[in-house]
Amino acid sequence: MASTATANSVDYFNSRHPLHVIKERVALGARRRMYRRVLEMARPTSETRIVDVGTTPDLNLAYNNFFERWYPHPDRLSACSIEDCSNLETSFPGLSFERITGRDLPYGDREFDLALSFAVLEHVGSAERQRHFLLELARIADAFVVYTPYRYFPMEMHTLLPLLHWLPVNWHRAFLRRLGMRFWADEENLNLLSRRTLRSLLPPSGRADVRLVWSLGCPSNIEVYWRRS
Repeated sequence: MASTATANSVDYFNSRHPLHVIKERVALGARRRMYRRVLEMARPTSETRIVDVGTTPDLNLAYNNFFERWYPHPDRLSACSIEDCSNLETSFPGLSFERITGRDLPYGDREFDLALSFAVLEHVGSAERQRHFLLELARIADAFVVYTPYRYFPMEMHTLLPLLHWLPVNWHRAFLRRLGMRFWADEENLNLLSRRTLRSLLPPSGRADVRLVWSLGCPSNIEVYWRRS
């Protein structure tokens, strides 16, 4: 994952961009669909132990920390992040927060019934780090649901640039550097995935369903639902 210092100095959501108002509307609609899908697939109850991996301290944008906002059992929720999100414990009484300080997640084996991660995998770094992240989710929970942006959606939602990310990865990063977007040109901060690439990173054990989620008539996100065998 990107270092905390870097994360704190960068507007991950590009909220000052003139197109952000459109992005916010699209993102909120997509997250409502993600929330419903999690409930449909995992069928959590008031006793299900859930951890949200990769939260943000920002509560100004309506699409941030959406699961914590809408889930009716905050006392069964845990959250962790490289950022200090301890404010979530106040905003969602009953939730517990842990800071991620290394590559491994700060929990014991099978501590949870369900792990969730929304729009985090693309920020973890190299393919090897992404694979380790998914293995960590499988270690701490009996099932996990992951959403990450689909590389071939026409608009790249971090830079809000169209089509440029369809180029070969090295070309894409070179153009971002030329445009002054060095943060997003770094693999450590943005590593977009196709469905095929993501499948290759999944834990070798267990059962995984991988599908595309659509927005505005195009596949926009990849959904993974993994269960322990």
